[in-house]
Amino acid sequence: MHGAQLTIDPAFAIGPADRRLFGSFVEHMGRCVYGGVYEPGHATADPLGLRRDVLDLTRELGVSVVRYPGGNFVSGYRWEDGVGPVGDRPRRLDLAWKTIETNAFGLNEFMTWADQAGVETMMAVNLGTRGVQEACDLLEYTNHPGGTQLSDLRRKHGVEDPYGVKLWCLGNELDGPWQVGHKTADEYGRLAAETARAMKLIDPSISLVACGSSNSRMPTFASWEATVLEHTYEHVDYISAHTYYDPSDGDRASILASAIDMDGFINDVVATADHVAAKLRQKRKLKISFDEWNVWYESRLKADLDRRGWVEAPALIEDDFTAVDAVVVGDLLITLLRHADRVGVACQAQLANVIAPIRTRNGGPAWRQSIFHPFALTARYARGTVLRTEPVSPSYETRRYGDVPVLDTVALHDEESGELVVFAVNRSEEDLPLDLDLRGLPGLRGVEHLTLAAGDDPEAINTEAEPDRVTPRALPTPTSDGGRCSVRLPAVSWNVLRFGTRP
Repeated sequence: MHGAQLTIDPAFAIGPADRRLFGSFVEHMGRCVYGGVYEPGHATADPLGLRRDVLDLTRELGVSVVRYPGGNFVSGYRWEDGVGPVGDRPRRLDLAWKTIETNAFGLNEFMTWADQAGVETMMAVNLGTRGVQEACDLLEYTNHPGGTQLSDLRRKHGVEDPYGVKLWCLGNELDGPWQVGHKTADEYGRLAAETARAMKLIDPSISLVACGSSNSRMPTFASWEATVLEHTYEHVDYISAHTYYDPSDGDRASILASAIDMDGFINDVVATADHVAAKLRQKRKLKISFDEWNVWYESRLKADLDRRGWVEAPALIEDDFTAVDAVVVGDLLITLLRHADRVGVACQAQLANVIAPIRTRNGGPAWRQSIFHPFALTARYARGTVLRTEPVSPSYETRRYGDVPVLDTVALHDEESGELVVFAVNRSEEDLPLDLDLRGLPGLRGVEHLTLAAGDDPEAINTEAEPDRVTPRALPTPTSDGGRCSVRLPAVSWNVLRFGTRP
């Protein structure tokens, strides 16, 4: 294969890498909560039942913000069921995932977990079966200092100081007919605007996310965003985007190019939001909260739901992720970073067990799935300013997306430390020589080249028995000559190339 070229210059800046781009998602679905982050009686559990092994892995993953409690689950959720003495909490039917919700883990348990994990909370309110008052009640409970019924109830429950949650989702996927409380764009837009106005009367410091389309394949895509934003633009700070990529059909060439679709999705939502801004004479540029994304073998979900009755915390979509899936996840992270000027929040769905980077066994260990590694390393090294890159690359043909470059890249420059990091994906089945021109950043030396390569064993997965089968490995440190550097990217690989100014 012919090689690729990449020129990096700090003059071509996109914007700062917001730490909120490295978010995750904890939903009351399957074993994400029960048996995932929470398992009383587990050998590692603390007195509240929080699994310390999962907390340790969450911190290692580098998660910055966690969306809670859903997801589809939130559209039927009664937040007050999950506060107060655990023995007094009701058991409910969860219509979203056809399970029994015990409410043993609720709002205050989650906030304690978030504090121990060192993550910011992104709270979702129920605009499916509930509305303005219930959203305001939840905000009063969490954020008001005291002296009112609900803030004093929080204090009675042992939480003296307000949580100060700053990031709120106005419902979830209400464009989808599968959603409890599904609405038209006008119905949802008006409700979201009314809720936003009321919530900001209670706490003007909060940031709000309006529901965008559930995915770009929805028949109402773009028209939904346009209508919703005409109602809500002046009241919200973000419009959400959700997407998943399913490798089930075995079309490896296309799944490796999934970031092409995510890139187009982001561009379309930005264009729609900017059109509404122009129409409403709004100068402020709205940002995207890409608060659900991942690889997901979605075709397996129906069988998971249909083969059982109403039970507690069944195993749902506990996908085993391959080495190829990890490369795809790394490429999706590259895309999110490349849009750092307009994507302000992103949450990989979900954190534990449910299409997750962390897997556990009830009563047993926790381990890192293959997709854990690109997320953790990107969260660790993506610091400073995102730089625009325009690689010159060979291309290959895909069934879903046509002709696609084999190379995808993004670069970040941290002025404080002087470090440059390049994230690069080689989608090709062959090794790819890459020439880098770094003359715009003189004095850089190679520090490290890490790769997660799927070429030799694309279907490899990490399991309880083999938890480290798919892990990144070090390649020879890049060397530069006069500001030029040549490296080789392994076939079907995600790579981290680090450069610094110190010897």
